[in-house]
Amino acid sequence: QVQLMESGGGLVQAGGSLRLSCTASGNIFTINAMGWYRQAPGKQRELVANIRSVGETRYADSVKGRFTISRGGAENTVYLQMNSLKPEDTAVYYCDADLYSPDYGHYWGQGTQVTVSS
Repeated sequence: QVQLMESGGGLVQAGGSLRLSCTASGNIFTINAMGWYRQAPGKQRELVANIRSVGETRYADSVKGRFTISRGGAENTVYLQMNSLKPEDTAVYYCDADLYSPDYGHYWGQGTQVTVSS
């Protein structure tokens, strides 16, 4: 059973920083990609950033230059460093992963709340 466990959300003032972490556990053979999505109240879930096993990254235009995605912890962990946070970054942030365990599957974390006050 694969699980994605997130941490690091919270309340921060505009201009501040937060670091989110997500660790995948279980019978994992290979992780193709990990990433972060977010969903604000009344809005659709949107991609924030993702990183593939070869290191290729992709960011939403709204976070480019402010957020940085990286992997560590034997590559089963993904981080999202969020700087210069804005009130519009307020959302529930979800970790996701494309991996083989041994069959291919797409998995989601439970979500962590990020609230940016003005």
